Amino acid sequence: MPLNPTVHDRRTGVTPPGEPGGFELALLDRGADVLQTSAPLRGFDVYVVGFHCVKGEPDVQMEAHHFCKVVNAEMLQCVLFDGNTADANLIGIEYIVSERLFDSLSEAEQASWHPHNHEVFSGELVAPGLPIAVETELMGHLVNSYGKTWHTWHSTPMGSQPAHDLPIGDPMLMWSFNREGEVDSALQQDRNQAMRTDPEPRKESRAKYLDRARPQRGVGTMRDAFTGTTPTPGVVDADDGRP
Repeated sequence: MPLNPTVHDRRTGVTPPGEPGGFELALLDRGADVLQTSAPLRGFDVYVVGFHCVKGEPDVQMEAHHFCKVVNAEMLQCVLFDGNTADANLIGIEYIVSERLFDSLSEAEQASWHPHNHEVFSGELVAPGLPIAVETELMGHLVNSYGKTWHTWHSTPMGSQPAHDLPIGDPMLMWSFNREGEVDSALQQDRNQAMRTDPEPRKESRAKYLDRARPQRGVGTMRDAFTGTTPTPGVVDADDGRP
């Protein structure tokens, strides 16, 4: 159970196959925490939950729990899990960079990075456990940012694809949603009910950052793959000027 009672458990649905138990090593018996270092793991304490889809495959969607480390004022690096409990499975990674760092990339490289403004202004990206005011401040730092996300394990059902009990196949480049109605409504409702989150007050709170929002590349990449969607305030494609 999380230390903060307002962070509700979100359990994985997949337990990997394998014999019970762990590695029986003499060093571990003597205390690996004394003999080894876990320094690179320190600082992954920014927790946000959002939704991803596979780039080019709008029906292949999933919920992702990000545990992120602030590298500096312009970069975060995140490890992704399918839940927030001790048995959660590691399913991927995401790097988040500022608009300035994104602009320094080649055009070919930029094609692998998705925009974040919809996730912010739709209220879909949440930081469980934080008061709305603090969460809003966090989201303000993500306005105009970009992410590069690879999923290595689809441990939950995604559209017509069943859950895998092991990380099989090639890593998949993930993409962001960029209009209201692109996230599967059942997927979003399940997350919101289980974690007791509501996007509506978040939209209102984050609207104060709309004057910061600039057009982003990639907003229109999957626009035509969805139907029945509506524009999100503050979300415009940098190439064609359309929401």
